[in-house]
Amino acid sequence: MEQRIEQVRQFLLALQDSICASLEQADGKATFAQDEWQRSQGGGGRSRVLAEGEVFEQAGVNFSHVFGDRMPASATAQRPELEGCHFQAMGVSLVIHPRNPHIPTSHANVRFFIAQKEGAAPIWWFGGGFDLTPFYPEDDDVLHWHTTARDLCQPFGDDIYPRYKKWCDEYFFLKHRGETRGVGGLFFDDLNEPGFEKSFAFMKAVGEGFIPAYAPIVARRKDTPYTEEQRQFQLYRRGRYVEFNLVWDRGTLFGLQSGGRTESILMSMPPLVRWEYQYQPEEGSAEAALYRDYLRPRDWISELS
Repeated sequence: MEQRIEQVRQFLLALQDSICASLEQADGKATFAQDEWQRSQGGGGRSRVLAEGEVFEQAGVNFSHVFGDRMPASATAQRPELEGCHFQAMGVSLVIHPRNPHIPTSHANVRFFIAQKEGAAPIWWFGGGFDLTPFYPEDDDVLHWHTTARDLCQPFGDDIYPRYKKWCDEYFFLKHRGETRGVGGLFFDDLNEPGFEKSFAFMKAVGEGFIPAYAPIVARRKDTPYTEEQRQFQLYRRGRYVEFNLVWDRGTLFGLQSGGRTESILMSMPPLVRWEYQYQPEEGSAEAALYRDYLRPRDWISELS
């Protein structure tokens, strides 16, 4: 198993490198600063943040590999049989907050867990996905995003995209607001049934599929003019991102409960955000269309093709 763990680790480090290089190229101005950190209970990581770019107001792409003697409560809540297990967890997680409100915010994550009780066989699984949070959605962007997601899933079975698309819609749902965080994408967890090689291959496909899904949207929208009112709406909607990550996101809880590096865990927070009491979009506006047409699960490919 050690050889497989190292295989996953090397892939994740290379994935972080390739995503950072692609985002720097898309921005054209700023570069990533790197912090390497150690976790006192075991493990560490390298955090990379791009700030005040031409295109990206802030982008974080983190690698972590942590281990310990006891699974955090956020993990055992889903799988109580892992209580008291030694564990290793590694992954790459990223969040991108563009400057232009016509470019969607986006998130991606791929991860690998292995847990073991003394004298027992190890239990391992993969997880991850990516999702898109537009402020002023364009149908061709949403269609491209979901078509890319469907196509990378296709070699693994006809049922994979609809199943993981549905899981994404359900996971990235703000129950206290009654709305999805955005237009979804893919979400999967506890993946081990196909065996290690096929499960790892799918995780790699998701990780490597993020840039082809996102970069063309950035290129299409980065020069779109925007108003101060649109910028203020972007900052208001970023508040939903904060609410989800701090109230509902299992990854945030896992990082904090496992003693991870707080600065790295919270790099997903936008650099600027605002809240407004009882905001209501103007009837017939682009802002109203976001609420009416996009913040709910839809069969995007069939509806927009």
